[in-house]
Amino acid sequence: MGRAFANRKESMAKTAAQKTKIYSKYGREIYVCAKSSGTDPNGNLSLRRLMDKAKKDQVPTHVIDKALEKAQGSGGEDYSTARYEGFGPGGCMVIVDCLTDNNNRTFADVRQCFIKNDGKIGTPGTVLHMFDHQAVFAFKGDDEDRILEILMEADIDVTEVELEEGIITVLAPTQEFYKIKTALSEGVAGIHFEVEDISYEPKTITDLSGDDVLTFEKFLDALNDCDDVQQVYHNANLLD
Repeated sequence: MGRAFANRKESMAKTAAQKTKIYSKYGREIYVCAKSSGTDPNGNLSLRRLMDKAKKDQVPTHVIDKALEKAQGSGGEDYSTARYEGFGPGGCMVIVDCLTDNNNRTFADVRQCFIKNDGKIGTPGTVLHMFDHQAVFAFKGDDEDRILEILMEADIDVTEVELEEGIITVLAPTQEFYKIKTALSEGVAGIHFEVEDISYEPKTITDLSGDDVLTFEKFLDALNDCDDVQQVYHNANLLD
């Protein structure tokens, strides 16, 4: 998990041009979530988590507000979810989640990202079984036993608590997300979450080195450049 956290944190470093694209992706995801389940974050916990995540990634308030206002209106774009799975450079496993208004276009775009970067797109279920859908929290700390005690006292079902290189990572079933956030916020003074998300966490890690690292970075950049791609999950560990 420590290595996965390092890779995840590294992927958060974005250029100004990439930030504009990220804002667009958040706007689309917030719109779809609010359109389907309501614009009140107190009643739509998925929307609440998404808005919190957007603010943490420094998405401007006007982008969030515009998406919510759009969701309150009639009509609008008709997006559907699409998921693609396969193998990237060096045989690493990859899941690509999309929101699209044209499935044929999105599939063609994602498929080209795989083909051009030594990858192979698969059928549904190709690699999904090798990932766990988990609530993930990561923060600085040095006492994982105390964290586990706090969570158990709050009657929270925890999958794993791990300490590595000064970072404590908590994995738990997705339905425990807000119980964990509340328990840790109240039980750990001054806590700052480096990661607070619901993610697909790999059961195994594939180490990449040499040319595979460069190809994998090009692969990720290509996927992130696709307007319809929202999230990319993988099990690659990039070696120096």
